[in-house]
Amino acid sequence: MLSDSEAGAGEVIAATAEHRINHLQLSHDIVHDLREVKEPARRAQVNRLTGLAHRSGVAEVVVWDHSLYGLSYYPERFRTGPGGTIDLDNPAFWEWFRQDYRTMLDLVPDIDGLTLTFIETGARVENQHSTRLRTAEQKLAYLVDQVADVVVEERGLNLYLRTFGYYPAEMARTIGAIDLVTNRQVRVMAKEVPHDFFLTHPNDTTVARIGRPTLIEYDTAGEYNGQGKIANAMPESHVDRMRYYRTLPNVIGYVARTDRYRESRIVGTPTEINLYGLARADADPSVQTWQIYREFAAKEYGRPAAARVGRALSRSREIVLSVLYSLGTNNANHSKLDYEPYCSSYHRSVSGKWIDPPEVTVGHGVNRRFHYWKDIVDTIAPVSCKTDGVLRREAPHVLDNGWVTPRNKMDLTYLGYLVAEKEHGIRLAEESLADIVAAERMLAPEHFRQLRAYFERTVLTARLHHAVTKAYYGYRVYVRGPEHQTAELRRTIWSGLDAAKELAARIRSYPDPAASGEWNWVVDAAQAGTYHTRISQGWDRYGGIAVPRP
Repeated sequence: MLSDSEAGAGEVIAATAEHRINHLQLSHDIVHDLREVKEPARRAQVNRLTGLAHRSGVAEVVVWDHSLYGLSYYPERFRTGPGGTIDLDNPAFWEWFRQDYRTMLDLVPDIDGLTLTFIETGARVENQHSTRLRTAEQKLAYLVDQVADVVVEERGLNLYLRTFGYYPAEMARTIGAIDLVTNRQVRVMAKEVPHDFFLTHPNDTTVARIGRPTLIEYDTAGEYNGQGKIANAMPESHVDRMRYYRTLPNVIGYVARTDRYRESRIVGTPTEINLYGLARADADPSVQTWQIYREFAAKEYGRPAAARVGRALSRSREIVLSVLYSLGTNNANHSKLDYEPYCSSYHRSVSGKWIDPPEVTVGHGVNRRFHYWKDIVDTIAPVSCKTDGVLRREAPHVLDNGWVTPRNKMDLTYLGYLVAEKEHGIRLAEESLADIVAAERMLAPEHFRQLRAYFERTVLTARLHHAVTKAYYGYRVYVRGPEHQTAELRRTIWSGLDAAKELAARIRSYPDPAASGEWNWVVDAAQAGTYHTRISQGWDRYGGIAVPRP
């Protein structure tokens, strides 16, 4: 659970028995760093939720932590290394460090363990001073062992290390550090995919190299894939990965994210099928995807409506891949509409970093195979995202091979691909909404309202992305020069601008805008308005070029 909503936490914990959950993690807005339990309100909530979970039959409650914290957290007397860094060779620092953990754990006496992120956090132990610990891996491993001395050896609790890396070499460093941890009781938690939760990323093959009991972390809430506000009921994505991880002898179980802050919990929504699917496949590895959809729909919405509801939900994955992704790369900023200036879509989050060869076959009405870098990124990425330094740092081979060049290469062919893909998403969303409307008489009124809103928001989102795609990517062609500034292209751009303006008004006035969370669905309307202003009046980063109405 990420959200600190007390009512929401109660609902999620109440659902643990149904989903066969015996391990609960309290994270993010509840407690992100263990030091936060020194705050009375945070401490009280952690203790309340821990007790509630235990009384509900959850055997293990674990809280999140990051280490090191920010440099200023640590007493100045230990910051005697070059540039005010911590002297890791000072035994007094580590005694203070261990005592601090004892003090914090005393405040939450009923928890059963910690989940520790130890890579690139706070002061970053790898950047601190030591003449004895000569590599980043050695520093990271030593830090973990100091935490384990208190958590595991003194308190008898479990310690789970979260793996993380922005690019393959960074993941290799993480695994190398874990290999150097001397405490053999320390466990690991790895995401279902490398880096972050993108549908187009491959399975995390580094898990097979971890010589420790490992949990797999699934994002059933869909941080980048709709966050439960639009159709993201896609159990097959998680179940297919689970089938792979079940073949690895070190994998001992799974955890699943249930929200993306505030009231965005998926329990009690159509997206809860993702939790149901994991539990179902964990109990019966032979279960088929169609069974999961049909069973969940019958259980939640009644047997008479199950066929139509299950069919509507089953289109979710392809809808999301056609709407929040463009030609196989996610270009929604944590589900938000943001084609530019958000750059991670065009470098850090590109699945081609983790695939060799870096190629993808895109269906969705496009039906072509692309090279992630030479074809997709080099064409659709804005120049500012090609030259901001991230590619050079995280995927230098892409630049060295000349796969991505510092020019705006957006063209009409790729505009056609992008528009066709968004049109495909609209068609699927409308088909799912039609299934729900057809099932109205078979559904309880509250279920019909919930499902109709779920898919109406999906249709509006798909149409908005279609409109902004025509306007934004069309504009990117237009600004390449006078030879591209045809009357036909102006008509395409303005058809997108006009449609986006109309859709933004509908989104603002929509009566059921979904629960609060990280992605504020209604704010996409304002973002569409920003693109309208930039394109119709001139965008400074493109020389102030404006597109006149044809």
